[in-house]
Amino acid sequence: MSRTPSTPRRVTAYAASLLLALAAPAAVGPPAAGAAADPVTVTVNARAGLATVPDTALGVNHAIWDEQLGSTETSDLLRAAGVTMLRYPGGSYADIYHWRTHTAPGGYVAPNTDFDTFMAAARRVGAEPMIIANYGTGTPAEAAEWVRYANVTKGYDARWWTVGNENYGNGHYGSAWEADDHPDKSASQYARLVVEYADAMKAVDPDIKVGAVLTMPGNWPDGLTAGADPGPWNQTVLSLAGPKIDFVDVHWYPGGTAAESLARTSHLPDAAWLLRQQIARYAGPDAGRIGISFTELNVGAGQNTQPGALFLADAYSGLLEQGVFTVQWWNTHNGIGTVSQVAGQTDYGDFGLLSSGGCTADGSVCEPPFNTPFAPYHGLSMMNLFARAGDQFVRAATDQPLVTAHAARRPDGSLAVLLLNKDPDTAYPVAIDYAGFTPADEAPTVHTLSNGADGVATGRSGDATSRTLPPYSLTTLVLRPAGVVAGRPGAPGRPTAGAVTDRTATITWPPAAPGGAPIAKYEVYRQHGAVSEQLGETARTSLTVGNLEPGTRYTVNVLARDTAGRVSWSSPPLTFATGSPAASTCAVRFHPDTDWGNGYVATVDIVNTGPSAIDGWTLTWTWPTNWQQVSSGWSANWSQAGTRVTATSTADNRRLAAGGGSTSAGFVGAYSGPNVPPGAFRLNGTVCATG
Repeated sequence: MSRTPSTPRRVTAYAASLLLALAAPAAVGPPAAGAAADPVTVTVNARAGLATVPDTALGVNHAIWDEQLGSTETSDLLRAAGVTMLRYPGGSYADIYHWRTHTAPGGYVAPNTDFDTFMAAARRVGAEPMIIANYGTGTPAEAAEWVRYANVTKGYDARWWTVGNENYGNGHYGSAWEADDHPDKSASQYARLVVEYADAMKAVDPDIKVGAVLTMPGNWPDGLTAGADPGPWNQTVLSLAGPKIDFVDVHWYPGGTAAESLARTSHLPDAAWLLRQQIARYAGPDAGRIGISFTELNVGAGQNTQPGALFLADAYSGLLEQGVFTVQWWNTHNGIGTVSQVAGQTDYGDFGLLSSGGCTADGSVCEPPFNTPFAPYHGLSMMNLFARAGDQFVRAATDQPLVTAHAARRPDGSLAVLLLNKDPDTAYPVAIDYAGFTPADEAPTVHTLSNGADGVATGRSGDATSRTLPPYSLTTLVLRPAGVVAGRPGAPGRPTAGAVTDRTATITWPPAAPGGAPIAKYEVYRQHGAVSEQLGETARTSLTVGNLEPGTRYTVNVLARDTAGRVSWSSPPLTFATGSPAASTCAVRFHPDTDWGNGYVATVDIVNTGPSAIDGWTLTWTWPTNWQQVSSGWSANWSQAGTRVTATSTADNRRLAAGGGSTSAGFVGAYSGPNVPPGAFRLNGTVCATG
């Protein structure tokens, strides 16, 4: 949902009408007025490693309608906030922009925004460029010439190139905001042309990385199939273009109120899982090489006040923890929109990090002076203080949905903990418990961004285990470790899973480098929330783990322990899912039939493969998330309690003959986030084969 102006100061939301009416998350209420908030328990587990922070992590969009795109002041502000990737030429404008003539027919192009000016700005910022090649009104030859100019003629070494912007918004699914001059607007045609673009561009410079546009799981038009495409947009694009691309490009505007947008960051682990599942299933051999970028996101309300800052820090952290290689805010400058009051602050409805200095059409309200940082800018600055390139994210969790925690371990052994209070009215005391890390007995460095503040405040105060979080605030604690950390083993390499069944998996990993003593053994841990559950240990670099649950997702780490008892950092994480039994007395096939973006119709086929007839059956499964539900159904008695679904036989289909007797039932499902399919089905308590 790129937001692009028709003039330098007026914003048009091309796709605003397309925001799904997502069901609101379960209500989470603050304490009653006048009541003291209950203490919040925060758990930080330094043994449960997540992704390492890449050097392209913190990104922002630049746009050709912004005449200050290349100004020294703007570049220095972005550099100070830690920006390491800049995207050009700006959202939906990319599909009408012709780089050689520096024109965008039908749109506004500001002076001093040409490609060379952008590259000079990127170099001043110290950021990698990401360039959007014109798919909608351009050609593979035009994109290839841009690569030639950038990397052969000018020597810019621009590595990252995306084919188009939001090309699913070209009318193929009934709504059109993205320019597309191709007579065939199908996902299949986009994918075929991505191949042509990639071939032409890489013929000029084989070292570039080419990306294709995908949709966000759980957001329109995810799940929809149109025309003669073989499946939904992501499936079609990956199936045809997967072998030619190096990364996929996704946008996310969660919509809703500020509270709803802030709650929907909980969708991110499942969205990343589904994207990787789609890539692995459809993109062909060596699909693991394909990276994921999130190049546009912004909050649904409070874009330039504290909700924007909270959302930015929470979403950037949540995505980077999942191994996304860049997250990019929309936008640097954007322009004044609908003015409102949010938690006591004036919100200008401006999607920019920095003020554009404009006024409403009637002149009644004006933004602060040009380039004044808005709250999300300070949120980005907080991210730069919290998680730096080379740090490893580790698990952190809380027992209060309005308080979110993230943590990152640094190469020097110190630990940074980011605490977000999403409640606009209530301060929360927190008690922090650490596993795998012992903080030094000293006051930590504390970075705080409170509601309405004009920057991040930094000082040393308090201790490592307790803190009170002001309403609508971001707080980062930086803690030094107690004792000496030198001499520990290096971390084991990234594990892989093989021979995965319904109950077992063999985990294998590259060995760790010894530190001050030989390595005695490796320990394999499952991440269970913010708790590590040891699955086993071995002196070898492979371990077969058992007693796993069918149809269940597991994230594991490997740690090395030496003969002196010193423990390494955790390996990079491995996430895998167990399957269903190879043989069972029942089989279930679950298949969605039609999907409309936040709901679908599904059929469930049930087969008795056992030697005895079944007279009366109960089918059960558990949804992987709490935003999925069965709304209604037929050919069974359907019910749902929490995330557990139960379907029982009717008088017409209660009897299933031995050796293949079958029946089918159906239901209407609803979802308000990534629609992760159930992993295991049980018929009268027996785990069934699936397929």
